[in-house]
Amino acid sequence: QGRSGIEAPWAAGRAGKRNRGLFHTRPVGLITSVGPEHHTHRWKDAVTSPAETKTWIVDGFAQGAFPWVTKFNATIADDRWVEPVVEAFTLHAKLEPALAGMPIVAEVALLDPTQTERALDPTARRHGFSHEDGFYHALVEARIPFEFVRDEALSVEELARFKVLVLANAERLSDAQCAAITAWVEAGGSLVAAYQSSLLDETGQARPTFGLAGVLSVDLITPSRGPVKNNYLALVGEHRLHQGLAGARRIIGGTHLLGIAAQEGTQVPFRFIPDFPDLPMEEVYPRAAPNMPAVVCHELPKGARVVYIAFDLGALFWEALQADHARLIANAVNWALRDQSQVRVEGSGLVDVAVRQNDDGMAIALVNLTNPMAMRGSFRETLPLPPQRIAVTLPAGVTTASGHLFVAARAIDVDIHDGQAVVDLPGVEVLEVLRLTWR
Repeated sequence: QGRSGIEAPWAAGRAGKRNRGLFHTRPVGLITSVGPEHHTHRWKDAVTSPAETKTWIVDGFAQGAFPWVTKFNATIADDRWVEPVVEAFTLHAKLEPALAGMPIVAEVALLDPTQTERALDPTARRHGFSHEDGFYHALVEARIPFEFVRDEALSVEELARFKVLVLANAERLSDAQCAAITAWVEAGGSLVAAYQSSLLDETGQARPTFGLAGVLSVDLITPSRGPVKNNYLALVGEHRLHQGLAGARRIIGGTHLLGIAAQEGTQVPFRFIPDFPDLPMEEVYPRAAPNMPAVVCHELPKGARVVYIAFDLGALFWEALQADHARLIANAVNWALRDQSQVRVEGSGLVDVAVRQNDDGMAIALVNLTNPMAMRGSFRETLPLPPQRIAVTLPAGVTTASGHLFVAARAIDVDIHDGQAVVDLPGVEVLEVLRLTWR
């Protein structure tokens, strides 16, 4: 995974997660080049900004990948890359001995659909993961720790490590893969799925309806249409997925839509408002009332919660970055988690969160991605985080915990309230790792 000036530095964490999704017991290395790259441009004998170089390396090892740096050309004409590399590797040397025995854990998994990727031609492959990239971005922004699961390793046993599985647009799923997901959901696992997930088999053959129709609780009425303009979602009734949307009666919809029917016993918190012209001004008004379900929610007998989203939510968020789309993704995942995530991080700023755990306790890494170039992939500088609050639900039988900050190299107070360990961090420059030890 070389670095690229058009990708956000959290792509370093993504590289580690994607490889661990298939080989989660093997070490993963992240090769970071100090030279800037673009899809069409490469300056391999130049260097990128110090803040970006350091952040790529730090976020990579915070997410479990060992660092590896490459510099093209042994002649150094610009040594601005040296100090950030030294600082990042010094941080790694400081943290690695303490964290090496603590595997990364998460309650949420994002499916890595390599069967879909292999079916794409090289030109389309570059954009083939926009659905997953959109969900990835939204989960990072929502501070929801998560891991990847590769579709080729999909099984009930693999999914048993997680509480929620997210299918951003897993079009190609075999009957066996659908059966594994179905069995896991029926046993209590929760599912968030979007757009054309499970509409094709592993060879690309279209199914008459969703391969996961039984657990999604929806049926296909009409195939995807689009791109459409001026589509909206009407808020229906009251639901947890409406959180943060007070005052809105509708939000932006999709550009590629599926017609679906919701099965009996489901909830429909959003319905499509039939799309209408976006110009001229005199024509910009809805012609019909909300009709087809856009988002369907369902609770199963053994505690599973399922959300299905009938449009290209991930890809559209990745392209247009509309805040309500990020909010909808976060709300769907948090509802599926019953708002009972074991680790919660509250505060301002953009933070990538990684969680490690062993029998003695837990380590929570906060990588600060807050920067003035957040609208693009490049970094110019890292803006320090203001105070952050970390709340961790204590395991059964644990009544207290001690806290230590690895980067600051000092103890920190831990308050115990209602079965939770709560720590207030004074702030974070680039990285901080809170180590909680059960007592």
